[in-house]
Amino acid sequence: MSEFDDILVSGEFAAFREAYAPAVHPAGTTAVRETVRRRRRRTAVVTAAAAVLAVAIPVGANAALHRSEPPPGPAQTVSPTPSDTSASPSPPSLSPTPSPSTASPTRPTPDGRITRSQLLAARIDLPAWSYYVPKTCTTAKVRLGPGAGTTRDPAPALLGEPGYGDLDGDRAVETVALVGCRSGEALVKQVVAFNRDAAGRITTIGPVVGTYDELGDITEFSVRADGTIRVRVADIQPCCGAAEWSPQRQWRTYAWTGERFTQTAGPTRFGVDPRLTDLTLTAGDLVIGPADTKGDRTATVTVTVVNKGPVDVPLLGFSDFYTIGEPAGGDLSRCRTVRADGPDACVLDGLPAGKRKTYTFTFRYDPPDVDEPPTLRVIHYDPQERWWNDLKSEDNQVELRTAG
Repeated sequence: MSEFDDILVSGEFAAFREAYAPAVHPAGTTAVRETVRRRRRRTAVVTAAAAVLAVAIPVGANAALHRSEPPPGPAQTVSPTPSDTSASPSPPSLSPTPSPSTASPTRPTPDGRITRSQLLAARIDLPAWSYYVPKTCTTAKVRLGPGAGTTRDPAPALLGEPGYGDLDGDRAVETVALVGCRSGEALVKQVVAFNRDAAGRITTIGPVVGTYDELGDITEFSVRADGTIRVRVADIQPCCGAAEWSPQRQWRTYAWTGERFTQTAGPTRFGVDPRLTDLTLTAGDLVIGPADTKGDRTATVTVTVVNKGPVDVPLLGFSDFYTIGEPAGGDLSRCRTVRADGPDACVLDGLPAGKRKTYTFTFRYDPPDVDEPPTLRVIHYDPQERWWNDLKSEDNQVELRTAG
């Protein structure tokens, strides 16, 4: 041991002895020297290890930075390992992971907006017609025609433009259309709702309303913001001799119940037309006078009209003159002629409800070519000279008995 070591050991031993001599029995110089040797060996080992690490770490890091990535392998599906029910349960997490849903993903609701051109191009299924129709009015895989209600095409036709709205409350739009099919001179009609399925095909939801005995016509419809459908209906269809202004018209509202469409607002029936009244015509004999020098004769008849109500008649008209002859005097001299439902009519005074009037008519008598009695008819006209039906039309016409 060097002189420096002896001095160091002697100094540390002296300090130790001075501090702990009163309580501890000294271990001697040999033990102190052994302690010093152990300290030196630990210092040398730590220093050598630090030097090795200083060289090894940069080399390893550099190799990792330049190492090429292995090529990706094929995707694999790992089957979950059944859990061991005997194992202790894991402690709950503070941020629980939501369990995957077992329900299938919700498909988006199909867009049921179908344009007029798309309806005309597709083959669609129609509900059964609610009234008698010919065989040409089919319902399965129908290709609708572009008819506007005036064509003579016997096949089903799309009338007007479709309407759109959320009919069933699913926040998606559906389509409503008016379709018709000719039956004789009239069109049988129905309002139908359409949608699309998940594949985009046009499907039929069902009929909203159709024509039948009491409901003779459907003229228009609209889809409201709340998904209800307003339909304008009429008691008769203006065809077959019926004037355009003659039908009663109403707005009725329909809504989807989840299974079908049902009426939710508006009148449910038409009832008696409040614009009509009951006129009654009676007549005396048609008196035929003697022939003049030219062989012409006149005929005179007296008629009485009663307005049984309930509506005042602004103008009374008389027609069927052609069965008697040309008007030649009497009250006919102050009439003005309008076109009625075919023959000319002579329009005279008004007649309030509950009142009656008597008129005398003179004609240049023209004996009929066939053996049929001449007739005369009374007609209800409004201020615009539009003619109206009668509540009891059978007593508006009389057969005239001839005399003379």
